[in-house]
Amino acid sequence: MTATRKRPYRLLFGALLTLILLMGVALCLGRYPLSLNDLTAAVTSALTGQPAANPVITNIIFSLRLPRVLAAAGIGAALAISGIAYQSIFQNPLVSPDLLGVSNGAAVGAALAILLGWHTLGTQVLALLFGLLAVTLSVSIPHFMRQMTTLSLVLAGIVISGLMQAILGLMKYLADPDSQLQDIVYWQLGSLSKVTLNSFLAVLPMLLIGAILLFVMRWRLTVLSLGDQVAQTQGVNVARERRWIILSATILTAASVCLSGTIGWIGLIVPHMARLVIGQNAKWSLPLAGLIGAIFLLVVDTLARTLSAGEIPLSILTGFIGTPIFIYILLSRKVTL
Repeated sequence: MTATRKRPYRLLFGALLTLILLMGVALCLGRYPLSLNDLTAAVTSALTGQPAANPVITNIIFSLRLPRVLAAAGIGAALAISGIAYQSIFQNPLVSPDLLGVSNGAAVGAALAILLGWHTLGTQVLALLFGLLAVTLSVSIPHFMRQMTTLSLVLAGIVISGLMQAILGLMKYLADPDSQLQDIVYWQLGSLSKVTLNSFLAVLPMLLIGAILLFVMRWRLTVLSLGDQVAQTQGVNVARERRWIILSATILTAASVCLSGTIGWIGLIVPHMARLVIGQNAKWSLPLAGLIGAIFLLVVDTLARTLSAGEIPLSILTGFIGTPIFIYILLSRKVTL
């Protein structure tokens, strides 16, 4: 194996190892700090089936922190991979996974569930359904116009996203300002505080399906990023491949948003970080973006629950961290606008 082929594998292995180590650190950090020995003892007792030496510690790790750590890693990876996909097929470095209205659609679904007084599971289900509905409407408009082009998809996404924002504004106006309005706003800011193992496992199949589909089609992302004419000369069915990629990225984004609420910046800046490190080829940049996205959100979520007594919404931290990173990328002229 040549040195040029060893480097991508080393980068991916290094990122994976970093993610695993940070997951262990995140399990130990919190309002009830744990030592490495506590973590090792709890994991050992769970694997061997022996009674836990300290049931309280075991409950903290497996019932509270592990679902949240797994969700942070999974959602971060999903949003980053979706960002790579959208930026490639739309040939625009400023595109993010919510381009076709999935985030605003999910926010409408969550707000409706809150107004109806539904619990967390109902909120997640409606958020998922309305996120998928918004993207379906965005894709249907150019389909009925018989103009399935990149520009028509972007314009349709802007229109549907604006519609969902208007509906969300009406729901905020109708919401009880003392309870429901606060819940809607907090959901929009993003949080993993209500994630349970069952809710994460419920969306895990969607995350896996979307990620596997994009991983299988990652070589097509590189070709599509060069333009429709170049892709067609390579024998790629542009319209069909674009539909499958949009579907896969939408599934990832909708499943993520229904669990965590709206989390900004990850799908925008992480793809640029991955390409700066490993190059433009989606064969390598897509899996690396997934690992970097998982690390990024895992670190942000750990900071959100440890920096203060009250939990900080995730989008606030991702904004403060993501803005200087993206400014640096722009100033270094690594992004061609």
